Amino acid sequence: MTADVRGPGATVWLTGLPSAGKSTIALALAERLSGEDHRVEVLDGDEVRGFLSAGLGFSPQDRHTNVTRIGYVAELLASHGVLVLAPVIAPYAASRAAVAEHHAAQGTPYLEVHVATPVEVCSRRDVKGLYAQQAAGRLAGLTGVDDPYEAPTAPDLRIEAHTQTPGESAAAVHSLLRERGIA
Repeated sequence: MTADVRGPGATVWLTGLPSAGKSTIALALAERLSGEDHRVEVLDGDEVRGFLSAGLGFSPQDRHTNVTRIGYVAELLASHGVLVLAPVIAPYAASRAAVAEHHAAQGTPYLEVHVATPVEVCSRRDVKGLYAQQAAGRLAGLTGVDDPYEAPTAPDLRIEAHTQTPGESAAAVHSLLRERGIA
């Protein structure tokens, strides 16, 4: 039997406003990590919501439930040696803390990365048209506009994605993983 040289699993939670660049960074990082023979899964918040949390709305409790469900799956995968990248808004600090606490209780590494793109930049990007819908009065409860986003106060890494390329942002996360002995 050969030893697994890929390293331990871990969850990297990328939190930030809608259109901040979380998924773009996660996909760039996943490609790099896969190229280094790491087992990687991206649990994109929008994609997972449609399957794992179908039927949930956007009330504070439903958002919390969605985040903790994604966190549970992330920890399960990470505990089996997968590097899990979770680009998920996770607007409430208590929800992110619950995910971090679950990882800690299981002894699974968890890193929080704040993709700190200002709302003005996110609104200009408007990847999904959410900001335009909100401005037109067709959408209420947009995180960071008319619904709260509690930015992390002490993330493992803060990325100002609007000041660098997605590749540079992914490289910053990769450096963090190397510093922590994960990648």
